[in-house]
Amino acid sequence: MNGVTGRMGTNQHLLRSIVPIIQQGGVKISDTEYIMPEPVLVGRNHTRLQQLAEKSGIGAFTTDLKGVLSDPAYTIYFDAQTTGRRAQSIRQAVAVGKHIYCEKPVASETAVALELHRLCEQAGVKHGVVQDKLWLPGLMKLKRLMQQGFFGRILSVKGEFGYWVFEGHSIPAQRPSWNYRKEDEGGIILDMLCHWRYVLDNLFGAVKAVSCLGATHIPERIDEQGNPYACTADDAAYATFELEGGIIAHFNSSWTTRVRRDDLLTLQVDGTHGSAVAGLRECYTQHYGNTPKPVWNPDIEQPVRFFDGWAKVPDQETYDNAFKAQWELFLRHVVKNDPFPWDLKEGAKGVQLAEKGLESWAKRCWINVDPL
Repeated sequence: MNGVTGRMGTNQHLLRSIVPIIQQGGVKISDTEYIMPEPVLVGRNHTRLQQLAEKSGIGAFTTDLKGVLSDPAYTIYFDAQTTGRRAQSIRQAVAVGKHIYCEKPVASETAVALELHRLCEQAGVKHGVVQDKLWLPGLMKLKRLMQQGFFGRILSVKGEFGYWVFEGHSIPAQRPSWNYRKEDEGGIILDMLCHWRYVLDNLFGAVKAVSCLGATHIPERIDEQGNPYACTADDAAYATFELEGGIIAHFNSSWTTRVRRDDLLTLQVDGTHGSAVAGLRECYTQHYGNTPKPVWNPDIEQPVRFFDGWAKVPDQETYDNAFKAQWELFLRHVVKNDPFPWDLKEGAKGVQLAEKGLESWAKRCWINVDPL
């Protein structure tokens, strides 16, 4: 597990996924069989690795990536490094026959992402990319509503994502500084349009075209050493997507907004028969028969209490941590060859959409998203 000393690697992948899988006795594949991961933690800072090993209870750690890649005891290479470091490490792992599982973005360029997919296919190794939001309880509830025909014909999807990331001048920032430097593969377009690609493709329809406007609203922030630095990457993106089937999706993504909605991410899906608003965990619906009939009159207080007309979708199944759920599926894929469609080519599609979004911003026009 390379890059686990970073925020995502530590919290989502190690402490909330692999450690709980070990604690539960592995991934059950039959009445008598379990898949039990035995990870080694890899990074560049020995002290931080040792501290993480003590915290997680995972005793094996090393700063020698080349050495551990040569060890046949480890069959899967996982990468949660910063985007710019990912491709070369994956190339090294594929060259010695490791199966590949990695964070997104797979790379900062579509050509590189496709190269990694091609290398894995040629080597005959299994490969996957993290697409965690598909296992969020709120989005799973949306998917169930779609399977039940709740929406009728879906017309549009509206996504609101983000929160205020403090600049660091007085209150410490809650995101790493490289996120705001283009030269370090930072920027919210590269980060979040990869997410929106797999959410849209898997739930609503393949993305056909994109119109995107980015912005760098905060020009200066404070880094981890307390030094000011110029922000060269976008911290907000306003994107519209045309999907197959005539569905229109619009997503606002911002690290410079204050939240007055149900969650840090909300998706509103409007259809001919009903609508739903999903957050990370909860989902609320309004059927056609419960839709109010407002009349525009700005001269009086609004008589309709719009929040009252929505019903909360109950928890009808058990929801695990989204990262852990996908980890278990990938482990089953490697050991038992169970289906796992979220491969590196799917990851490349996310990079492609981010590139097209950046191109749209530069050219100030709609850009087609051709099949890869």
